[in-house]
Amino acid sequence: MVGACMRVTTIRQLIDMKMIPCISVFRNLACLNRAAGGVRWSSCHRQAPLLTAAPVRALVDEQISIKGRFLPPHCPITVCAQMHSEDGDLWEAFAHYNTNADGTVNLTRDQSVGGSYLGCEPMGLLWGLQPAPGAREGLRLRKKNVETPYVVLMSLLEGHVSPSERQNTELAAVTTERWYVAPGVRREEIRQNGLVGTLFLPPGPGPFPAMLDLWGMGGGLPEYRSALFASRGYASLSLAYVGHKELPGSQHSINVGDSYFKSAFHLLQDHHQVCADRVGIIGLSFGVYLTLRIATHTGVKPSCLICINGPVGSTIKLSDANGRTEPFESHQKYWTYDDQGHVSFRDISLPANLSPESKVKLEHLDCPLMYIVGEDDLSASSIENANLIEETLQAAGKAQLFTRLSYPGAGHLIEPPYTPNSRASLWSVKPQKRITLWGGHLAPHAAAQEDAWKKVLDFMESNLRR
Repeated sequence: MVGACMRVTTIRQLIDMKMIPCISVFRNLACLNRAAGGVRWSSCHRQAPLLTAAPVRALVDEQISIKGRFLPPHCPITVCAQMHSEDGDLWEAFAHYNTNADGTVNLTRDQSVGGSYLGCEPMGLLWGLQPAPGAREGLRLRKKNVETPYVVLMSLLEGHVSPSERQNTELAAVTTERWYVAPGVRREEIRQNGLVGTLFLPPGPGPFPAMLDLWGMGGGLPEYRSALFASRGYASLSLAYVGHKELPGSQHSINVGDSYFKSAFHLLQDHHQVCADRVGIIGLSFGVYLTLRIATHTGVKPSCLICINGPVGSTIKLSDANGRTEPFESHQKYWTYDDQGHVSFRDISLPANLSPESKVKLEHLDCPLMYIVGEDDLSASSIENANLIEETLQAAGKAQLFTRLSYPGAGHLIEPPYTPNSRASLWSVKPQKRITLWGGHLAPHAAAQEDAWKKVLDFMESNLRR
């Protein structure tokens, strides 16, 4: 036992020092923990405690079953999850349970009585992940390399404790892998006709229905939602349009116009493995404005639109009629701050603050639109924009095109299910360090993500496959 505990302690120290790769460490650590736990709790009458997570490899939107067995009856235990981000930051969640009369705990069935969440939350250890005590300020968990998984170490601890407490007794452990790409999904970098994006294709010859995937003014080229769409049978093109080094001009303004987005849509339509008449568009935040603009201003005819917490126009002054903008910093008069100095962009997208020339002509919309609202959104006036869309479509006799999903307690960043929410995160470091508010409370935000994802996939199924 002593030798096993010393090895576990040594490995944990090496993880903290980032001196050995975390994936292999997690696997080795799980084996050593089982050995140590078995000695600690074993006797001639009791089997060593066992923690299982099934399946151990799964897509991030799949629920897993987490169970502890061979424990004393009516015993306080803690179930803990720990994971390093790709930047090396430690994230963790934990929950307190009391074992049943048969010495088991089952997260699908049992109630947490304390820790990162309360009640019966089968996936609380994943959506409840937060930066460990002492972490850098303003962290947000986002997958950069979708071709590798998140590796999560789950462990059983004796008593009702916190993972940060010293001298915790670890009884058992298991590692799980959380993937954004299913086996056989293909990833292709797109650098043609000025486009900067990444195309994901499902396994097989196709042809497949497809989605054009647009994120917000945070910029860059996030791929994880598109990868997950491809894992669910849809070709998906994640498109960069701001804040990417391969795009022209300043990274703090949009320097591509309507023709850029029209070209991306046509690239999907013309792909030999895509159904040309079954292409939709999804946008989050400023991507909502672009999604609506593409569908009403560019002559393309998407099969459906999915909009998540975003505006129908732009406060940022357009530098030309094609949608290019001045730098993002140019509209600070609409920024507000909390008592910690964190900035909220919510008022920027109030319909009254949107420049009239930028507002999309919603009455021209001809395809089904799903709009998802986080009612605790601190980054966009999503309720007001949803109301405007609904009223305009009703006045145009097109109310049947509109579907609204509205979630109390959910914030701006409604992402694939079980993604941990960051209520605030680092927005920029230049010209000054700035943390922005997103909103959302952990449990209701997690419930919103899970429900919205199922309904998004159903919406896509109805409008892109049938």
